Amino acid sequence: MIHEGDILCVQRGDGKFEYVSRKWEFPGGKVESEESLEDAIKREIKEELVADITDCDQFLTVEHQYPDFFLTMHSFICHMPTKAVTLTEHIDHRWLPSSQLASLDWAAADIPIVRKLQG
Repeated sequence: MIHEGDILCVQRGDGKFEYVSRKWEFPGGKVESEESLEDAIKREIKEELVADITDCDQFLTVEHQYPDFFLTMHSFICHMPTKAVTLTEHIDHRWLPSSQLASLDWAAADIPIVRKLQG
């Protein structure tokens, strides 16, 4: 999610797997059956952040093997009309320019996206 050049980063809470607990990630989630990738990201952002997004373009697909599961993640560059969000699943959020993304402790699967955003 981008607003006026800043990128939205969200922090996971404590979870089942320590290696992703409290790590930073980009918001999103799972695709439901019969749902397009773009419909899924719009729905997930509405659920997780109580926000609307526009102008979504596919950015990077990441395949990552964590110790307990395999993940294929399709990332998008989407625009938000405002920076206002309501966190429903995460414990924190930050809007950062791409030059500051490396300052966060990212979930491993999100690191390729961070690198590409940094150019």
